[in-house]
Amino acid sequence: MQKRLTSLDAFRGFTVAAMIMVNFPGNSDFVFFTLRHSIWNALSFTDHVAPFFLFIIGVSIHFAYSNKSLEEKPALYKKIIIRALKIFIIGMFLNLMPTFNLSEIRWTGTLHRIAIVFLICSILSLHTNWKQQLIIFTTLFIGYWIIMTAIPYPGEGKVMLEPGKNIAAYIDSLYLPGKMWQKTWDPEGILSIVPTCCTTLIGMLVGKIMKSELHENIRLNYLMIIGVAISILGYFVGLSFPVNENIWSSSFVLVTGGFACLIFASMYFIFDVLPYSKYSKTGVVFGVNAIAAYVLGDLLGLVFYGIKIGGNSINMHFFNYFNQLGVVPELISLLFALLFVSIVAIPCWILYKKRIFIKV
Repeated sequence: MQKRLTSLDAFRGFTVAAMIMVNFPGNSDFVFFTLRHSIWNALSFTDHVAPFFLFIIGVSIHFAYSNKSLEEKPALYKKIIIRALKIFIIGMFLNLMPTFNLSEIRWTGTLHRIAIVFLICSILSLHTNWKQQLIIFTTLFIGYWIIMTAIPYPGEGKVMLEPGKNIAAYIDSLYLPGKMWQKTWDPEGILSIVPTCCTTLIGMLVGKIMKSELHENIRLNYLMIIGVAISILGYFVGLSFPVNENIWSSSFVLVTGGFACLIFASMYFIFDVLPYSKYSKTGVVFGVNAIAAYVLGDLLGLVFYGIKIGGNSINMHFFNYFNQLGVVPELISLLFALLFVSIVAIPCWILYKKRIFIKV
């Protein structure tokens, strides 16, 4: 049996911690640019978080489901479907908090997308080899690129890649039920499931390399070459289909997938090859209970952002106090976000020390 990769748990954990950090600033009106999602065409630190997590899911899928025998597959179908449903239901629960108003229900979100992509890519892993997965990736990647950049927006007579006016948004306006994140469009809609699967397929192909019998130095070289190559390719694709998280553009798939390869390779070298595993501890604490940490962050958010004490929530008391001292507002927001992540880390650390791993 292959040794569990410390780097994979650490990368997953650092990504979840980053996700919590950017979701819970001290004051959402004062946030450093790179800690916000880009408004449209651009690439901030925050824009990397979701694709990194989907990349990690892809690596994990290959480790979990590749090379399974025909006899094992029926049981795995059930396991995969149940897990996807659980993640989706948790996402719906978090969307409904705290009012549970069914008239304002939103059927999309981070966990919803994870659930759908996990389901699709896990089943692909059971039935395809790496060459077939590469063909599927290329087909989906190019197909999405063509759909988004060659089909005119209905009623306009020309191709459009604007907020709420692009083919993905048009499809959502016809078929996506419930409330949309941006009222008339949703960054986690129907058509963009295609490129998010591409992101996870990159992770699955990397998982193939990591599970191979290749020497660790050769694995590192492959990861670095792939990371640099697809990042550069993403730049050139971006000249015609701009890097954009909101529509998960094909260039966005390549650039963020390339960066994920490079960061994963760096962590693999540091935590597994050298190995300086002691420096991975913070990431691993979050990584072994990743979904639980994410949910815990949302639940604690109700306390820190929802409960009023003396007319203000806890986060605003923190922000106002340091703002009166003359601290830069954006820095205050970041400091509170880091404090919030540290608070979420406490129960995660307890679970880790007690070797309790919550599997969804």
